Amino acid sequence: MELPISDLIIVAVSKLVDDAQVESREPTHYDLEVQIKKAGLTKADPKFQGQSVGKAKRVRATLNWALENEPSLGGQLIGLLLSQVRAVGGFRDSSPNFVGKEQILNAISAFDSESFSLSENGDIRPKVLDTLRGKHLTEALQAYAQRAKRGSEDAALLSGTGKDLLEATAKHIIQTRFGNHPANANFPTLFGQAYAALNMATPETPIAPNEPAIKNYERALFQMATSINRVRNREGTGHGKLCISALSTEESHSIIESVGIVANFLLNRLNDSS
Repeated sequence: MELPISDLIIVAVSKLVDDAQVESREPTHYDLEVQIKKAGLTKADPKFQGQSVGKAKRVRATLNWALENEPSLGGQLIGLLLSQVRAVGGFRDSSPNFVGKEQILNAISAFDSESFSLSENGDIRPKVLDTLRGKHLTEALQAYAQRAKRGSEDAALLSGTGKDLLEATAKHIIQTRFGNHPANANFPTLFGQAYAALNMATPETPIAPNEPAIKNYERALFQMATSINRVRNREGTGHGKLCISALSTEESHSIIESVGIVANFLLNRLNDSS
């Protein structure tokens, strides 16, 4: 599973392998090297560049490079590191490799900000959006939108398709404003209702004299969202990934980033109008 990567998570994960305050603690430098190689990030490893650094700095430098250049690989490395720490007893307080209560709580908080739930025993999974309501759901959707804007494929998928984040966002807005949302509305209708709930202009909204220029941007975002939906319905499987064979990697990533842009704009409007 590809996990989220952010500055906050990088610091928290590096603290999980930091043994500067103790004589020795697994994972070892060799363990780190193995996981970095598995993630395809050897070229970003300070040791590979001839530097001699501690474990925390090594992990932090590798992940910082990944954040800027290969966030998907960085997310993979974070997952591998969490598994490694868990395997050597890092999350068990009776283990000589226990990383510390504060470090675990900091990691839990960091992943929570990206809509992932890390337990105190090291298990991690995406938050189930169906269990969230109100402000908590808004925050979770915003975290997914931010990740989608960085091109993280799984952030835009949610339950399997590239339009799910947009659908979930639209339904949440309608639910928040009107108390319920239509169960079987098609995508343009659903998105139109979300736009109406936020008093935003769709392409069908007549241009008013001296209207704010942002209204044209709202119309453009609506067209972008419905275009994404059409691409998915035409090229996708209906239950698979958005990065499908009919699209190039660059096209797929551009669509994913666009999903994040649209969802984030709508959620910010929801917050501003609350």
